[in-house]
Amino acid sequence: MGGLSPEREVSLTTGQAVFEAIKRNGLEAVAIDVDRKIAVNLEKSKIDIAFIALHGTFGEDGTIQGILEYAKIPYTGSGVLGSSIAYDKVKSKEIFKFNGIPSADYQVFTRSQKKNKTSRTLDLPVVVKPSTQGSSIGISIVKQESEWPKALELAFKYSEEVLVEKFIEGRLVAIGMNGEQPFPIVHIKPKSEFYDYESKYTQGKTDYICPAELSAEEKSACEEIAVKVVRALKGRGVPRVDAILDDQGTPYILEMNTIPGMTPISLLPMAANQAGLNFDELVMEILKTAQLDYQ
Repeated sequence: MGGLSPEREVSLTTGQAVFEAIKRNGLEAVAIDVDRKIAVNLEKSKIDIAFIALHGTFGEDGTIQGILEYAKIPYTGSGVLGSSIAYDKVKSKEIFKFNGIPSADYQVFTRSQKKNKTSRTLDLPVVVKPSTQGSSIGISIVKQESEWPKALELAFKYSEEVLVEKFIEGRLVAIGMNGEQPFPIVHIKPKSEFYDYESKYTQGKTDYICPAELSAEEKSACEEIAVKVVRALKGRGVPRVDAILDDQGTPYILEMNTIPGMTPISLLPMAANQAGLNFDELVMEILKTAQLDYQ
């Protein structure tokens, strides 16, 4: 948990909650705050299984997974490749397109294009986001042309590539997955303009409806496409698929989160609770999925 990314504080909160749950279940556990000496610290820890609560760069991008593979320590979440492609929003979009998975029209910007204001081909409004970042860090919704340069500049602070997507009006939903079995769907209703960092991690800033009030057709569409996303991105364990459900009932996929948050107001525990699993039981279910890519 912890680590070196901008999501460090959220990761520490998730990690502490998981650590306490594991201990309540009667298992021996150690909380490892990841730093540059992680390989040495892993060897000293003598752990049998790693529960990854490490959000952001180095935690969700295949890096820590690769270290654990070398150490032959089974770990939770997706494997090296699955983690890497799911964390890279541009690569995820390419895979969605190849597999016929609905996703917003998009454009990719590199640093060389940063100052070229005329190179954007998508009409406003658009969503501007770093390709490799989580927790809505560095994301902007651009509605006016005057906001475009600032949004691009912000996103480039966090990533070498920036993803620009056509803004889709609709309901934001999260589909937690237990393997390929969907949990009850969560409808996310932020009180601010969009589901930003503050909305995600501040009590009372967002309303959540679980199970989401969807028609049978909408529910089925969300569940079917979530399974397709997990397969396409080589998801494993208990990931979460996020989508925008438009007025026609089509779920447009935003991303798959390989290490969903486990804070007191996180989406996955909320969905699992509706399915009859309390927080401690969910933690143990995730722990049981730990494995290695390479035996």
